Amino acid sequence: MAIVAAAGLAGAFTGSPAGAVQRTAPLPASGFNQPAAVQAEQALTAQTAAALGLASGEQLVVRDVVKDPDGTEYVRYDRTYNGLKVVGGDLIVKRKGATVGQVTYNRGAKAVGVATKPTLSQSAALSKAAQSAKFKATANKGSLVVFVTPSKPVLAYEVVTTGVKPDQTPSVLHSFIDAKTGALLDQDDEIKTGTGNSMYSGTVSIGTSGSFSMTDPTRGGNFTTDLNGATSGNGTTFTDADDTWGTGAASNRQTAGVDAHYGAQLTWDYYKNVHGRNGIFNNGQGARSRTHYGNAYVNAFWDGTQMTYGDGQGNTHPLTAIDVAGHEMSHGVTEATANLNYSGDAGGLNEATSDIFGTMVEFSANNSSDPGDYLIGEKININGNGTPLRYMDKPSKDGASVDCWSTSTGGLDPHYSSGPLNHWFYLASEGTGSKVIGGVTHSSTACNGATITGVGHDVAAKVWYRTLSTKLSSGSTYKDAREGAITSAVELYGADSAQCKGIEAAFSGISVPAGAAKCSGGTEPPPSGDNLLQNPGFESGAVNWTGTAGPINNDTGRPARTGSWKLWLQGNGRATTENVGQSVAIPASATTATLSFWIRIDSAETTTSTAYDTAKVQVVDGSATTTLATYSNLNKNTSYVQKTLNVSQYKGKTVTVKFVGQEDSSLQTSFVIDDTSLTAS
Repeated sequence: MAIVAAAGLAGAFTGSPAGAVQRTAPLPASGFNQPAAVQAEQALTAQTAAALGLASGEQLVVRDVVKDPDGTEYVRYDRTYNGLKVVGGDLIVKRKGATVGQVTYNRGAKAVGVATKPTLSQSAALSKAAQSAKFKATANKGSLVVFVTPSKPVLAYEVVTTGVKPDQTPSVLHSFIDAKTGALLDQDDEIKTGTGNSMYSGTVSIGTSGSFSMTDPTRGGNFTTDLNGATSGNGTTFTDADDTWGTGAASNRQTAGVDAHYGAQLTWDYYKNVHGRNGIFNNGQGARSRTHYGNAYVNAFWDGTQMTYGDGQGNTHPLTAIDVAGHEMSHGVTEATANLNYSGDAGGLNEATSDIFGTMVEFSANNSSDPGDYLIGEKININGNGTPLRYMDKPSKDGASVDCWSTSTGGLDPHYSSGPLNHWFYLASEGTGSKVIGGVTHSSTACNGATITGVGHDVAAKVWYRTLSTKLSSGSTYKDAREGAITSAVELYGADSAQCKGIEAAFSGISVPAGAAKCSGGTEPPPSGDNLLQNPGFESGAVNWTGTAGPINNDTGRPARTGSWKLWLQGNGRATTENVGQSVAIPASATTATLSFWIRIDSAETTTSTAYDTAKVQVVDGSATTTLATYSNLNKNTSYVQKTLNVSQYKGKTVTVKFVGQEDSSLQTSFVIDDTSLTAS
């Protein structure tokens, strides 16, 4: 460990507020072999695809696995269809052992099949993408993909345009061009930019190795290089004769290297000690930090494999401080987990995630020269008037960000659409009102006018990390973020905890509307009124129901009768069987017992005489299964119809109420069921 100047003093990591009891958390880095877990799950992808009822031609590729101490796994998959990459087709499977639980499909894309013959030529797509790039392209290449839009999957060209923007920032721009219409569907840049604090004073220890190389063997081999003004290449790893680095002045080239290397060290330690994550990719491998990029380059960026830092105005203020490293390395963590797009709501969530964890690394560093606060870039004076780049307590103070979420938020640049989530993190951490934090006066109000009590930044960060790593996908929205964060808070602290209620209140405080996930009873509501079934309207997802994974969903392809969730059996257009059931005890004292539900049936079958596809309502009593009713493609009805069945013969017994759907080899029929009830009187 080398003794160096100009980086800032490290401090102890802080824990959760008093009274916080962590119920569920990922395994610590020392107890979880992520590469082995990914390999094991990859061997099971064909089996998993069959269990999910994926169509012929769809294949799964494991990208990440998170495992809780109780054995529950969150397996993140990418998909291909007939050999084409499915952009936006990623999904998360929650499983325990061989049992597949809830499945979260990105943008509700349960099915991704499309015709794979384009009508637009590849040269036309390349031209369209090059025209849309705001820089001179040095390379432009494309390939066919399936692109999942918010409404449906389409065949598209993914065109990768490479170049350098006028401000020296490199760009690897992915443009998605509709292979039929030529429309530009979306764009996503691999280069994620961000800015942070300037140099820090102080003497600290950094990890070095061998004959005094700025390489840290204790943190996966993190290493730091000097680009010496270049805008390409890897640079030269810093070395030193006596293992004493830098002077604290920008004129010494090692100083920027010290700050970047020390920031990477702090960020590695924060993720490992607090979240049990073993490096950016959770595989124990370190990453490169490149310093002295370009000429007077006032920015820093993550490019998919490494962090890069400019030297700032006049090459005198290197952007190599603690929260910059935290911000840029967190772009890597986001890419390795949810892989949030850099456009729409997801772009804001992506950028805010880096602000959140950059801020948390700054708090954990406990640097007396730059104490933790909720300002972003307050030391670099990038505006020339002493103001920071962004404010988490009131994002709109920067003149461009927004405080509150709305349907137009996703149309902003990610650095500005990040405002609502940054505001959420502040409200969840500190609440409303005025207070001094890190020597800075902060004051925040909720968009809904509520008074909010904060639960502490450690709690908010743990909830957000679990949300990022187990709940969100590439196309996630602010509404998805609310659902995921509240569910994560329930898992970590309990539905009735102050922590959960604070997380929930903060999302209401940035105007994200309520969904299915709730505190004060959480996502597993008890039976309402005299209804003996739990989660009868499926609004908590697959909670309380067992059977085939996937049919209980909030996919907008078929409407729920009430709320957002329902049971959607079949609709696959191939030979499959799906079932969902719930065990229920019918009181012996009952004189009558009634099962009712609402059902909607649409079908591509045109016959008026043959029942090709069916849905059965069954009761399982021990080893005996009785079918109470059968519906088929002959019972098409475009609106919901209520059905009522007598189950009085089962009073005094605990039985399973079961819905079973079965299709033949072609032409889909969808049986959509909602608002179930079993009442006894």
